[in-house]
Amino acid sequence: MILRQRLFQGLAAVLFSSVFVDPVLADDADGVVATIKPVHSLVSAVMAGVGEPKLLMRGMASPHTYNLRPSDARMLQGARLIVMIGENMETSLAGPIDRLANNARVVRLSNAPGLILKPVRSGRLFAGEHDHHHHDHGHHGHGDSDKLATSQDAFDTHLWLDPVNAVAMASAIADAMSEFDPRNEDTYQDNARQLSQKLKALTAEIDADLVPVRDIPFIVFHDAYQYFEDRFGLSAVAAIKLDPQQTPGIRRIQELRAKVRDLGVACVLAEPQFDQGLVDVVNEETPARSGIVDPLGSTVESGPNLYFTLLRNLAASVKQCLAPQAAD
Repeated sequence: MILRQRLFQGLAAVLFSSVFVDPVLADDADGVVATIKPVHSLVSAVMAGVGEPKLLMRGMASPHTYNLRPSDARMLQGARLIVMIGENMETSLAGPIDRLANNARVVRLSNAPGLILKPVRSGRLFAGEHDHHHHDHGHHGHGDSDKLATSQDAFDTHLWLDPVNAVAMASAIADAMSEFDPRNEDTYQDNARQLSQKLKALTAEIDADLVPVRDIPFIVFHDAYQYFEDRFGLSAVAAIKLDPQQTPGIRRIQELRAKVRDLGVACVLAEPQFDQGLVDVVNEETPARSGIVDPLGSTVESGPNLYFTLLRNLAASVKQCLAPQAAD
């Protein structure tokens, strides 16, 4: 009789704990997935104190060409909330998300209210386009030529490289998490407010740090940096690749070399995800230096601090390449 009573009490305790265990920590947090590291970092900061999102795209791969692993497929199948920039950025993930994440809500940060979205630059050499942006906005902010693009517009999807956009993204993430998990709304909203203050401080810090190199021309590997350029008044004049998937021909290389000579280009910036050899070819027989920038934070440990490290590393690499004496 006593043994039966104890068994009953033990079973009741197990049932009680399974019913009243915090389902957010046990279930909801496990079901949040972010696609790329910068997005994962912002989601991690908003979720601090509640749970940790999972990161889908790891390693050095590009979101345009990422090949899903079996563990990634399982992650998508178990997802309940997926946060991404949008199909035009994570092009290789759009199909798998549609097929595998049948039960997940997808949050596209490119639709976040308050974003500054920039049209894709169309020119082979965009010095003239940049000069227009630079004189209109400089490092002080954005003017009328920037726009809030509609879903039909062709806009540059590297929007996280402007920390002012990251503030709008953090707010959108907090709203999505509050709807997904309303019991922790106060935490998400408070975290987003604190994150916004830190992002504003980061903007001021980088703005001051890049003053010495604002008017020095440089070339980037692919046209991913206009948000960063315009926010901080930098002077990119061309990209080696206009399309990350297409290798430039001899005519394009000759055109770029002429640009290096004619404009006194100080630096050509490579990326860890792409072939350094193309940068060496462009730099050959020119005085331009080469550097490496990482717009995805591929080499940075993931988590809430990654976004800040990514932006600081980007600023430091640009400054070092453009004017080594200013970086000392």
